[in-house]
Amino acid sequence: MTTLTKILTAASAAIVLGGTALAAAGPVSAAGRDGICQAGEFCYYFNSGNQGSVSDFTGSVGDYATAQPTCYDFKGPGQGKGKCIKNSAASVWNRSGKTVRVYFNSGHTGAYQDFAAGAKGNLNPTLKNQNASHQFSPSSSSPSRGAMSFSLYTAAGTITCGFDGYRSTPGRHEGIDITRGVGANVHALVAGKVINLVRGRTGRAGLSTIAVYNAGLNKTVIYLHAAPLSSLRVGQQVSRGQVIGKESWHGVSSRSSAHTHVEMRPGRYTRAAKSVGDPHLENPNPTSFWNSQGYSVR
Repeated sequence: MTTLTKILTAASAAIVLGGTALAAAGPVSAAGRDGICQAGEFCYYFNSGNQGSVSDFTGSVGDYATAQPTCYDFKGPGQGKGKCIKNSAASVWNRSGKTVRVYFNSGHTGAYQDFAAGAKGNLNPTLKNQNASHQFSPSSSSPSRGAMSFSLYTAAGTITCGFDGYRSTPGRHEGIDITRGVGANVHALVAGKVINLVRGRTGRAGLSTIAVYNAGLNKTVIYLHAAPLSSLRVGQQVSRGQVIGKESWHGVSSRSSAHTHVEMRPGRYTRAAKSVGDPHLENPNPTSFWNSQGYSVR
């Protein structure tokens, strides 16, 4: 269930939602970019609903750059004209004859969204204003899920499902799933007080929960599926980077699917929001929160 830009350490743990910026793959000549979405082109729009200024492409770009005069920008009339497109697009129209994949990170890595030939629509919540590269005719083995790393563990784990990242499961994913291997140490990503602790057991019916509330931030970080340390107690204060559990499969159907679900909830909550089978998102996209905590997010 989704490379490493750089890890900003926090005690012995850090969270990394980002990727290595690579050189552009197959750079697009700016000569044909006129801000008009024409047949054969893939086009970004500044606003949702295919509104606002347009930035049009006929090939893949691995790095849009972030400042004028070198960045790829919105060229068409309307809101956003002249702005760099990196992390600024809200919708697309794929008028090429190929599938085009939009990525969260530069270098064609990280979470992605595919647009078939002829498709138009809004970028999903993970990618809206978080677009960093795109690729024409991506291979099925292109790094996507698993391309971003998360050092929730003693060594960086792999994101197997990003926020709102379900692709085959019904519902809206309210957190981020990370895996490194059964038994790996799980560290607290923020300091706070343990306000709920459910130990659970391995198997689908044995969901575990560790809820850590930080009163100063008024945020709760909830960890599901891990095996809490036997010494962990409700009311205990934990520090950022402290080991709080081991990766396991509490509430997951099989050992091969073991992971830790990490969820940021504004306010004080003892339980995670429902994800599977629920079409509504309760939690906001956590990117800005993790940025505010000194974690690198691109």
